[in-house]
Amino acid sequence: MTQSPHLTLSELSYYYEPGAPAALDRVSLQIPRGQFLAVLGHNGSGKSTLAKLLNGLFLPTQGSVTVSGMDTRDDARIWDIRRTAGMVFQNPDNQLVATQVYDDVAFGLENIGIPPEEMPARIDRALEMTGMSQFKQHAPHLLSGGQKQRVAIAGILAMQPEALILDEATAMLDPQGRREVLDTVLRLNREQGITVVWITHFMEEAARAQRVLVMDHGRIAMDGTPGEIFSQVDRLRELRLDVPPMTRLAHLLQERGIPISSGVLTVDDMVEEVKRLCPSCLSS
Repeated sequence: MTQSPHLTLSELSYYYEPGAPAALDRVSLQIPRGQFLAVLGHNGSGKSTLAKLLNGLFLPTQGSVTVSGMDTRDDARIWDIRRTAGMVFQNPDNQLVATQVYDDVAFGLENIGIPPEEMPARIDRALEMTGMSQFKQHAPHLLSGGQKQRVAIAGILAMQPEALILDEATAMLDPQGRREVLDTVLRLNREQGITVVWITHFMEEAARAQRVLVMDHGRIAMDGTPGEIFSQVDRLRELRLDVPPMTRLAHLLQERGIPISSGVLTVDDMVEEVKRLCPSCLSS
């Protein structure tokens, strides 16, 4: 997907207080409409600050951020911006406010003034899109972590955003919950064309994105496809980052003289490489 820029940062700098080091330092970035971008970086690299600037929660110290052509510094457009670029945070419990899932998804619609007669269809559609329709009458606090996060995403989707910004949305979840949330967002990107900015510290999640951005000390250190980024194992180690487990295994095999491809990212990729190198190994 290579349409016109949807989210744009131009010479963006952000300081939490005067005289402090820049949290973001002259960052320029264009995210095309419909792209799934994963953002990596060690703690303090600027990735969460980037997320909050994209949603208008923070305003640039210098430079600009535009969302669908709207400047986040324009007070008159800030609610339009937040409807356009919905934000999902790390802890789903902090985003759930009602005693029933249905009412929780309705909460955001009430806040932005959606007419009551329009709300049921929006809520049902959002719950369907996240696979949570059967839980509409359940109490959110009784759901699993992954289900809670999917309800939080449904609350954003009901507002019909064009982009989703997820700031380490799987960090507090178990592996099953992480898979549920990532699979849901990947499907929304693929089927609905929603632009996704997926901030994570899990390399295997980033491997499933279309594009990977690596932040370091408030600047963009690397930018490319997952294959391009994760093939640079030594560079990632310099940045105090790892690579997906299967990529790490492929790198170790290469060091031992086995001619395995550098493009291995997933278990499926590794299976294909084993088939290529040893066709009889996996035969029945």
